[in-house]
Amino acid sequence: MKLVYFAWVRERIGKSDEDLSCPEGVGDINALVDHLINLAEGYKNAFENRDKVKVAINQNHVNWDHPVKEGDEVAFFPPVTGG
Repeated sequence: MKLVYFAWVRERIGKSDEDLSCPEGVGDINALVDHLINLAEGYKNAFENRDKVKVAINQNHVNWDHPVKEGDEVAFFPPVTGG
């Protein structure tokens, strides 16, 4: 799967995207992020408040309990505000 990070999520993780094989036992976004935060401190910092991070799969906004599978593009980004 392709993981894409935007704005301060990208800054905390230290990269804008990466390719990752879907880890065994990972069935949804929450489980994917649980896996990531065990890899490096940057992920832990980026996802410490999951309610402040939005997620999309294949360019469609989804909830954190949405299933994820090999071949998906998963994007993480902060809520958008405007003025």
